[in-house]
Order: sequence, then structure tokens, then C-alpha cells
Amino acid sequence: MIILFLCLIMLFFTAHPHAVQRLVYPFYHRELILHEAEKHDQDPRLIAAIIWVESRFKDHALSSKGAMGLMQLMPTTGSWAAEMARLELQEVEDLLEPRVNIALGTWYFNNLLQIFDGNVYAALAAYNGGQGHVSRWLKTGTWDGSLENAEKIPFPETRQFVLKVARTYERYKLLYSEIN
Repeated sequence: MIILFLCLIMLFFTAHPHAVQRLVYPFYHRELILHEAEKHDQDPRLIAAIIWVESRFKDHALSSKGAMGLMQLMPTTGSWAAEMARLELQEVEDLLEPRVNIALGTWYFNNLLQIFDGNVYAALAAYNGGQGHVSRWLKTGTWDGSLENAEKIPFPETRQFVLKVARTYERYKLLYSEIN
């Protein structure tokens, strides 16, 4: 019986090679992410990758620095984004609600993409390390905004964030190829 059971498991994973990886890289809140990504002309798999790196899809994640929710928004950033996007944010704790957090985080990331002329890596660096820092790095030539030169990002945390999101995004594109 054990051998039969193991054979069935092997057959399942042979027929569905991405099944285990989808457990490691889930796509929770898919409808919310798809809706917000479409609204901002973004690849939902990139938004999912940001969420995975930021919070591993833990709705009520709180960082030691005060970032909140799935997309790890700082309360000041969340309030500002809500005002700019004309979205209602009753209180800071609303940032822990997936619907609110994904809407504001996706809007904010899209805003950074516009500021950095569509440069995904610069926008990711700004999402983590701040728009002012990234603007200065690009202006002074400290970093050219490319993934190939990400090792030149001065902040180790921001450098790792950009690299992790880029790797995770590639994984999500492979695992969720049915999503455009």
C-alpha cells in the first residue's frame, strides 16, 4: 500500500510539475490582485512577487519599522497614496485589509513606475528604499537602474529586495503562465 501511495504521489507530481512550487509561491488574493493590476496596466504576477517578498502573503504582517499588510506600506505612505489616488482610508489599521492594501500598494508602485519612466528595477528600489534616494543614485551615476548592476545599489536591504522580487517575478511568470 505504501508503495502504491508513493507511486500515486510521484505520478501526480510528474503530471503537475509546478504543484509543489505553487505551494511555496502561492497566488492568494488573486481576484484583488488581477483587478488592481489591470486598473494600473501592471502584470499581476509582478504585484504577487512584491507581496511574496514583502509579506509572504500574510495579511496582517507588521514590520519592525512599522510597515503594514501584504504590500508592507508605511502608514504615511498609505495615507498619502490614499489621498493621491482618491481612495478612502478611514484609519491606519485599514492598511491591514487586503483590499485596501493591494489597491494602495499597486497604485503606489504604479506611481513610482511613472516617476522612473517605466524602469521596473528603479521603481522596485524606490518602493523599498525611497524615491529620493533612488533619484539621487540615478542622477549621480551611483546606480544605472539596471538589474545587471543591482550590486551598486548602496542600501543592502534595497539591493536584496530588488534582486528577490526580480527572481520571484520570474518564478511567478513560470508558475502562473496562464495569467497575462
